[in-house]
Amino acid sequence: MPGFERHKSRLSAGASLLLLGLAAPALAQTGAQGATTDANTDIIVTATKRATTVQDVPFSINAQTQEDIQRSGAVTLEDLSRNVAGLTVQNLGPGQSQVSVRGVSAGQIVRDQPGVKEQVGVYLDESVVSLSLFTPDFDLFDLNRVETLRGPQGTLFGSGSVGGTIRYITNQPNTERVEGQVEGNLNVIDGGSMGGSAKGAVNLPLSEMVAVRAVGYYTRYGGFIDALREGGGIDRNVNDGERYGGRLSMLFKPADGISITPRVVYQKVTADGFNRQEVYNLFANPFTTTRPAITLGKRQQYLLLDEAFSDETFLADLTANFDIGAVTLTSVTSYINRDILVSRDASALTGSVSVDLGFPAAAVLLPSNLRDTTDLETFTQEVRLASNGSGPFQWLIGGFYSDIDRGYTQRLPTPGYDAFTDAALGAGTSAAVANGFPANSPYNSDIPYKIKQKAVFGEASYDFGQLKLTAGGRYYDFKETRDFVSGGLFANGDRRIGDKTKSDGFTPRFIVTYEPSANVSVNLQAAKGFRLGGVNDPLNLPLCSGGATGPDAATYGNRPTYKDETLWNYELGVKSQFAGITFNAAGFYNDIKNLQVTADAGSCSSRVVFNVPKAHAAGVEMELSARPAPGFTLGINGTYVESKFDSSVVDANGVVIAGIRDGNRLPTVPKFQFSANADYEFPIRTDWTGYVDASIQHVGSRYTQPSDQENNPRTFVHGLPFGGAPATAATTVDLKLPNYQLVNLSVGVRTQSGFELTAYVHNLFDTNPLLSFDRERGGRARLGFNVGQPRTYGITARQKF
Repeated sequence: MPGFERHKSRLSAGASLLLLGLAAPALAQTGAQGATTDANTDIIVTATKRATTVQDVPFSINAQTQEDIQRSGAVTLEDLSRNVAGLTVQNLGPGQSQVSVRGVSAGQIVRDQPGVKEQVGVYLDESVVSLSLFTPDFDLFDLNRVETLRGPQGTLFGSGSVGGTIRYITNQPNTERVEGQVEGNLNVIDGGSMGGSAKGAVNLPLSEMVAVRAVGYYTRYGGFIDALREGGGIDRNVNDGERYGGRLSMLFKPADGISITPRVVYQKVTADGFNRQEVYNLFANPFTTTRPAITLGKRQQYLLLDEAFSDETFLADLTANFDIGAVTLTSVTSYINRDILVSRDASALTGSVSVDLGFPAAAVLLPSNLRDTTDLETFTQEVRLASNGSGPFQWLIGGFYSDIDRGYTQRLPTPGYDAFTDAALGAGTSAAVANGFPANSPYNSDIPYKIKQKAVFGEASYDFGQLKLTAGGRYYDFKETRDFVSGGLFANGDRRIGDKTKSDGFTPRFIVTYEPSANVSVNLQAAKGFRLGGVNDPLNLPLCSGGATGPDAATYGNRPTYKDETLWNYELGVKSQFAGITFNAAGFYNDIKNLQVTADAGSCSSRVVFNVPKAHAAGVEMELSARPAPGFTLGINGTYVESKFDSSVVDANGVVIAGIRDGNRLPTVPKFQFSANADYEFPIRTDWTGYVDASIQHVGSRYTQPSDQENNPRTFVHGLPFGGAPATAATTVDLKLPNYQLVNLSVGVRTQSGFELTAYVHNLFDTNPLLSFDRERGGRARLGFNVGQPRTYGITARQKF
């Protein structure tokens, strides 16, 4: 069995690395008797739904503290991910990031796939806020920490945590003291515009039983993408935007052992455009002769219409804890409402279809605005009981319920389009295909979802001294119902009411922990995770090559549903602290069944989810922090992961579909990711301390979708004789996203009274990282890349009290 031998050799290599890591700290301790542990590493986390230190959690976890976040200058989860081993964020535009952990990735979930579930669960404290594609971009101000739990967390955190879980942990109200901080920032993007922020937080004890904590923030994002316009004009920095919001929470302690914390959170994120750098556009390309020939440059795109994004989030939750003798009862009730709009210039998309239909140039050039809207309401309730003593036996049991209503709509308002449709295809055509939707909108859809899930879970551990055993499991029951109604020239006129899918299952976890000494632990884990299945959308048959009887319809059609995705994770990890050094490492193998992979349905401007029978992700990760000299702190982390398909998906003729081929890489994930940071502090005067911080982050090459590694570099034949361009016009693009390195520098001062002033440069060498590949209608309308932010200069002032 050659496949088994390959996996066996990888695991052996990983185990060897871990044993070396284990031996090193053991030897070092021999020569460092009496050395104290670096206090900064004793971070308290709640990854097991009880408070413990990072080093005592029996699986792989990273915790970035508020100090870490501020030192790194991170303002988004994507910024944080480059400093966390095994965490990858694929940037698909403002508010549209996708998160993966340890190479468990199914690829790009595109904007019009609301039924696809996330692979990494995201929590704000105890409230689940995950939503596929639209990972909440919460402000990182006044956080206590951000926890990254690697590997499946289905036992305690349920669906959506098949690869791992990310938890934003906020600072909580306390009745002990008045405290808070204010912060201001100004920054300018090299070649772009200016941004800045103003933020504040305050904790106010109102009595021995009541405290209130309030947080408010406003951020203005500078833009750096220029849009060429019809007629030769240029709009600069079109992708600027803003984020503002706040949190208000209250702690009520009516008696010893009882705490009740209600909270409301509001945030709105807006952007005036997208970080898209185009290499081909139907209206702006080097092939046209009756229109100006245009070669788009670095950080440029072509627009007929302004674009926009907005995400308005309201969250209300209540967490209550009751200590009842030897147990603690916890209740978490949460309600979320999100309104999301993605407004894109779809003129090239609509225009490319118009060329195929033989419409005149005036119709091809009509401005066309695709508006995707999401209206989400989520209610969740969790109740759990946990032991609260200090004995060797610890346990936790609980129940979970969620009720999700997600309304998704698409509209394609294109003023004047019906007149061209009726002139070319016959009077009354546009009205006949409208299916009750507005005029002059060639594509429309309404897709409401109702998703309900129930679960019971539990976990228990027994500590025998040097040996500790942990076991747990979760049983879940899931039901999804949705409608699909569409209309317009580009749609099928579907009216599918009451499509359903459901499933249930059990996900166990087993952990063995061995502690050869007080500062070293070895963890062996086997755990199962799951991602819920769903219902595929019907193809847009009028846009498919050959229509309903063409090859794309035959390949991608008749796939009504997709199954639950499951994963078994096998992991060997070591955690150690010695002489001011913390070294944690793990080797892992993820065996994935029915991986849900999204594929572009050829020329149909549709997407279909396939279940891939077998895939795997295997690798090693390490994190090291040390204080080699007084005032000097060093941190290193890295991940090597091999994630591949172990089976192929083929059509009726045996041809591999969408790059889902045995041996091909899973998309979006680099094989190697590495970061290092060094911080040096030095006294300036009695109450003043200076510091210099430098970091480098390396992200390896990736593919946006599985198909991108087939026939790459790829030649896209546009086949659109518009503007004098020949039908044979083609653009060749290397779809392998190149590796990139980011270097950040900062220098600052802080005082004992809590004042801090920092000057920084991010992306020192002005790297232009290609983050994901963007295509419209298989490359017939538009080709481009989402790119990262250029070199940025800034200054931040902060006062804590």
